[in-house]
Amino acid sequence: MINLGIKKWAIGIATAIVLITTGCNNSDTPADTPTSGNITISIDESFQPIMDSQVYTFESIYKYAKLNPQYKSEGAVIQDLLRDSTRVAVLSRDLRPDEKAVFDQRKIIPRVVKIAIDAVALIVNKNNPDTLLTVAQVQDIFSGNITSWADLSPGNKINGLTIVFDNNNSSTARFVQDSIIANQALPSNTYASNSHEALIDYVSQNENTIGVIGVNWISDFDDTTAVRFMEKIKVVGVSTESSPATTDSYYQPYQAYIAQGTYPLRRYLYIISTEGRTGLGTGFASFIAGDKGQRIFLKSGLVPATMPVRVIGLRQ
Repeated sequence: MINLGIKKWAIGIATAIVLITTGCNNSDTPADTPTSGNITISIDESFQPIMDSQVYTFESIYKYAKLNPQYKSEGAVIQDLLRDSTRVAVLSRDLRPDEKAVFDQRKIIPRVVKIAIDAVALIVNKNNPDTLLTVAQVQDIFSGNITSWADLSPGNKINGLTIVFDNNNSSTARFVQDSIIANQALPSNTYASNSHEALIDYVSQNENTIGVIGVNWISDFDDTTAVRFMEKIKVVGVSTESSPATTDSYYQPYQAYIAQGTYPLRRYLYIISTEGRTGLGTGFASFIAGDKGQRIFLKSGLVPATMPVRVIGLRQ
């Protein structure tokens, strides 16, 4: 025969457990799943416009998901990954062997997914008559062999030449060193601004400058910010031919030319996850690599990694 006091005690405990469980389920912090939870993502700041669109769309679809994007220089994003300050990052390069070794020691295998093809754009002042450069001339500028626009082109009356990047430790500066000047040091006439907006403003106010910027900031013509930036500067066309190159061999960083590979200053965009299980970071990575995320890249002027870009040829 069951003691009534014990029975009441058992019922009380069971009721408390139900209330606690219900309270947890109704918490403001949802469980961490591929479509719910709260995570911080470190993102290379040269991709802020496109990643703002990706984050906004993802959160609009999944109302219990909260992404906290932190836009930083490439060097700072890498440090966040290595220090475990974030477990999801968006970068323009894969991890290097020494960086992978850090995760090997932690028994973690980073998941790296290529999500788009991007490009680095060269921009100049509106008053600069030189908007066409060969790759060889670009190499001479960034290696310090050419230090004046007047030396680059006899018809150019602009003296001096200043190189400006978006930030210290930026991915665009690293790209120039890795892919254009074979890991040489940048010349003494190289400077860094505090932001992409400051970079564009500086170029628009100084005739002798050449700016280096991620094409994402000027590629989406439906974005009022990109349109406003384009009104302030000129975008340089680049040719792989030797100087003097034929006029039709110069290409600007338009989507079709990036897709075809005719614009030479291309780079890839990756999302890297070090999550130990399938959480919100993995869900966001899957979204970006999937149909909806790839269409957002397509609309922004970048080249999706998994969706073909339609190139139409017109006959005269």
